[in-house]
Amino acid sequence: MLKDAPIGVFDSGVGGLTVVREIIRQLPSENVIYFGDTARVPYGSKSQKTIIGFTRQIIHFLKTKEVKAIVVACNTASAYALDAVAPEVDVPIIGVVRPGAYVAANATVNGRIGVLGTEGTVNSGIYTEVLHEHEPQLTVIGKACPLFVPLVEEGLLNDPVTVEIASRYLQQMKDMDIDTLILGCTHYPLIRNTIGKIMGSGVTLVNPAYETAISLRRMLQDKGIYRDTGTPEYHFFVSDGAEKFSSFANSILPVELVETRLVPIDEY
Repeated sequence: MLKDAPIGVFDSGVGGLTVVREIIRQLPSENVIYFGDTARVPYGSKSQKTIIGFTRQIIHFLKTKEVKAIVVACNTASAYALDAVAPEVDVPIIGVVRPGAYVAANATVNGRIGVLGTEGTVNSGIYTEVLHEHEPQLTVIGKACPLFVPLVEEGLLNDPVTVEIASRYLQQMKDMDIDTLILGCTHYPLIRNTIGKIMGSGVTLVNPAYETAISLRRMLQDKGIYRDTGTPEYHFFVSDGAEKFSSFANSILPVELVETRLVPIDEY
């Protein structure tokens, strides 16, 4: 049955596990196939053409697993590649930008929203575009945080170095008097506590990973392919460093991780 087919989720590395974590919590019976492109992380500093090429390869791989839907659990790929590849895919596909943007637009009181992201996401202007679709008068301040991804990938979630770098990145947001901050990279919720402490209780943090899981559930229900019973299976694939990935995933996922397998993604 199509309901029993897995959901394909992919990201440049471990960040998309924050989306998987929310899928496990919000869609507890769904089967999941995850691919992390750990050999080519980070995506944020690469060109749009390169990101589109990577995305097509990964979607081709996921399709070999007969997925019923695809989640682009990477803000950079959502910004640079989703519109280009969506017409080529014969299953429902969603990104992480729109769900988070809509929640932020509804959450702000003073109309000043900050967006933290990779260079690619911030330079694309995708969050500003989507937020202005919802409310043209919003002020959107983007800030590229290129060091966050490697810090998270190295597991330095609570390290003093991460706190120092975050403090420097976030000073601009504090100066601009934002009241809502979008964590515009799926790696960033893993340092949410650090970001929250620096910004203070007066700033609402928006985690697109959670909002994406909710949007995914709604989409599957609307299409009649939501799996609401049964024991789920989770399978994880990466392009490099399977053992390191497994160790990290075990530390943040609410389930026991099965073996992570290597995929020669350039062959797809």
